[in-house]
Amino acid sequence: MNKFNKDFYNRFGYERLGRTLSHRKLFQMRKECMESWKTLKENYDPSKNWLKNTLLENIHHYSPLVKTFYISGPFLDIMKEVIGPNIKTVTSQLSFKLPGNQKRVGWHQDNGYGELSPYNTVTTITALDDADTENGCLWIIPGSHKLGQLKTDIKVTVESKRKLNEIDMNIDDTEKIPVSMKAGESIMFDCLMLHKSEANSSRRNRRFLFMRYADADAVEVYNDNKPRLGKLLCGSTKYNEVNDFEKNL
Repeated sequence: MNKFNKDFYNRFGYERLGRTLSHRKLFQMRKECMESWKTLKENYDPSKNWLKNTLLENIHHYSPLVKTFYISGPFLDIMKEVIGPNIKTVTSQLSFKLPGNQKRVGWHQDNGYGELSPYNTVTTITALDDADTENGCLWIIPGSHKLGQLKTDIKVTVESKRKLNEIDMNIDDTEKIPVSMKAGESIMFDCLMLHKSEANSSRRNRRFLFMRYADADAVEVYNDNKPRLGKLLCGSTKYNEVNDFEKNL
């Protein structure tokens, strides 16, 4: 894994971390993830939104290797540098963009789908396949995290999150860049970073592992500032429900 450059991260809102999975662990993680996918997901349905079709949430509940990678893997020390000494998990997801899937994911901020405070939550993406512009790689706008929390056409509430409403922001994206990745590589970015992905026009899979981390006392602004539930990974929290969440996982 590359050495973390905090100055670059603060300036541009992202950092390429290089290879974080060995070939052996990559192979095993793919195997575990796909066994879970085939067991838990429905067949692809073009009439359904991308969240229903392409995301398997809480993948760390189903894959032992993902669980270890998430809660005690290579990212935790970096999260301490960015967030501070008290860290909890936010969410883990397997994103599977199948060959020929023409659904794009529009420009959005991860905090736009569920505003958390403080505003230092971090997203990591680990590629389980080579990703490029043909099969739906990530696109970002470097430095866009400095715009702060942006308003969307959708008012995010607990109910809207249940309905899995999609966000697609109309923004100036002249400075966008594609983030091509090799399988086993990771990138991290700020919760306010504008990012998207396009259709998979290739005959190749594009599987991503999303894992997010937050301050142990982070709250859900859209949910009356109730504490975001996540597994406490290090440090302490003032919320008993966070202390108890996934305690035996």
